[in-house]
Amino acid sequence: MTSPVRFLTGITTSGTPHIGNYVGALRPAVEASRRPGTENFYFLADYHALIKCDDPARVQRSTLEIAACWLAIGLDPDQVFFYRQSDVPEIPELTWLLTCVTGKGVLNRAHAYKAQVDKNRAAGADPDADVTAGLFMYPVLMAADILLFKAHKIPVGRDQVQHIEMARDIASSFNHLYGEHLVLPEAQVDESVALLPGTDGRKMSKSYDNVLPLFCPREELRRHIAGIVTDSRAPGEPKSVEGSALFQIYEAFASAEETQQLRQAYADGIAWGDAKQMLFERIDREIAPMRERYDALMANPQEIEHILQAGARKVRERASPFMAELRHAVGLRNLAAQAQGAARPKAKAALPSFKQYREADGRHYFKLVDAAGHLLLQSTGFDSPQDAGRAVARLKQQGWLAGEAAAQPAPGVDDGTIRAALALMAA
Repeated sequence: MTSPVRFLTGITTSGTPHIGNYVGALRPAVEASRRPGTENFYFLADYHALIKCDDPARVQRSTLEIAACWLAIGLDPDQVFFYRQSDVPEIPELTWLLTCVTGKGVLNRAHAYKAQVDKNRAAGADPDADVTAGLFMYPVLMAADILLFKAHKIPVGRDQVQHIEMARDIASSFNHLYGEHLVLPEAQVDESVALLPGTDGRKMSKSYDNVLPLFCPREELRRHIAGIVTDSRAPGEPKSVEGSALFQIYEAFASAEETQQLRQAYADGIAWGDAKQMLFERIDREIAPMRERYDALMANPQEIEHILQAGARKVRERASPFMAELRHAVGLRNLAAQAQGAARPKAKAALPSFKQYREADGRHYFKLVDAAGHLLLQSTGFDSPQDAGRAVARLKQQGWLAGEAAAQPAPGVDDGTIRAALALMAA
């Protein structure tokens, strides 16, 4: 019997979902939860929220709102694993085990950390100003979220792919030291997912104050839609759908036939007020039944808490025995259960290594070989051993992307193998 493919998705509980979140993440995830032959994990990432939000009431409120959104949209907690991150103590425990095999050089490359450092330098501030250990360690916590449940596929936007690659590197390091316990996940990027523009034409984002709230009252939604920026073309003048935020939002909700009708209306010179009314009616038709369920859930947080606690018990049936396996693997064991005359601990396995050398042409080279001595990476020639050494140091500290110009993989060796070898050396 074929094992199910496990998918895992989390949403940070630091804000209120809007129409863009619904179209880009919530609706596709709920649809995906009904795929046959899969197991689906959905969690409220409230530990992650603490990295970016220091308002306890906001974290609590957002957790309630996002849980209510998932359920109102149609997520069935009986058919999926639906839980709150902080209800699963095995997640922070695994985070620490992974921290102990993760090289600092790997974390130095994380986009969020580098962005804050670059921002500080541009402002002439200390590079580590406002950089908490939580921000720096964020990729390890994300890796624990994924690896604890042996997830195979992680649906993410392209800007999040790096975190999945880092989770793979961390898992490889752990497996190298302690045996093949962790499943290496893969990022699943859906290029067809719509990224909606906001009311001002920019990407819909609370930071731009240009969102359409997801479950606000009908008349409030109507007012927000009335505020969508349009051009000055009068009724009767043909209008272009290119670059029209109003049209793009409508297209995300409408059928192909409905979209074509609005496209023709644009060409026929529909008045902007009428186009906005069409958009309001189309969104409200889909959202109204969900809004009723959402309002009922928000008025009864005890129901949501009950669902989340049940979800936590359900996932811990998986997490607890696996965590016990990992604790034993790293040596956190019951001393009374130790066998008498235990064998001497095995020597640590050999690691990949760099070799520097000089060729007959007088130039200096380096290569990366695996533990068995097989060639993984071959450098170009350098004028001095110091230049070659500096290139090796960059590879060790900054990873494979820092060395692509200086070296090439051996035939048949892919980039993932190079990254995994460098991660093992860092750990």
